[in-house]
Amino acid sequence: MTCLPALPAGCSGASWRPRLAVPARKEEIFASGREACGAALALALACDRLLNPSDEASAPQRDERSWLWVQDRAAMRLGGRPYVPGLPVRLRHRLIHVAAEKPQDALFALEEGLRCLGLAFVIGEIAGNPRALNFTASRRLAVAAERHGVPLFLVRIDAERDPGAARMRWAVQSAASPPPRWNLQAPGVPSWRAELFRARVHRPGEWILRDDGGSLIASVRPAAAPDHDVVAGQSGDRSLAGQAGAK
Repeated sequence: MTCLPALPAGCSGASWRPRLAVPARKEEIFASGREACGAALALALACDRLLNPSDEASAPQRDERSWLWVQDRAAMRLGGRPYVPGLPVRLRHRLIHVAAEKPQDALFALEEGLRCLGLAFVIGEIAGNPRALNFTASRRLAVAAERHGVPLFLVRIDAERDPGAARMRWAVQSAASPPPRWNLQAPGVPSWRAELFRARVHRPGEWILRDDGGSLIASVRPAAAPDHDVVAGQSGDRSLAGQAGAK
């Protein structure tokens, strides 16, 4: 059985923050199909870590690499294809987009992309909970990302929180933007309410994240009291053994 690579020593339980230097890994972002916040947060996280690295000496090399965006047909129907002029300037000319007909095709393209060392990162969008995206497929993607050093941000659109092998799992919603400083009629900066509800490296938490165009800014939100919907939604994050024992 293929296992995930071991975590670096001393990283378990650390608090997450923007621009934190972490090994390449798979992350999942659960978002509503009525908003574009899932793909937007995936882009913001990728840019924050790879285009604004702590090690400035590595920035020129990373800035030259292409990146991959894979969507299945259902995801494209909900959110549309990437709008290139709306992408960050540093990413527009390096996008490789794959439109997959079925989830199986999207998973194949994602895994092949993770094996390509010429890519800076990979973003995937898959709608719902297709049978093809089972725990085994999730683990294959996680292993490929960490083995080949290519980060994967998998956006789960209108999906239930099923068992998965991602190192970090986010739930994201759009948040109100702060009023612009000079023109109150202008749109504010992109803002999200992001909950890190499962992580093997960091403590779970909740933040308001904002992209000011140059870096990701986070302000901590107090954890909300759990309700029945939250408890039911998180049941898929128990281990497979724990689920079997509960039946």
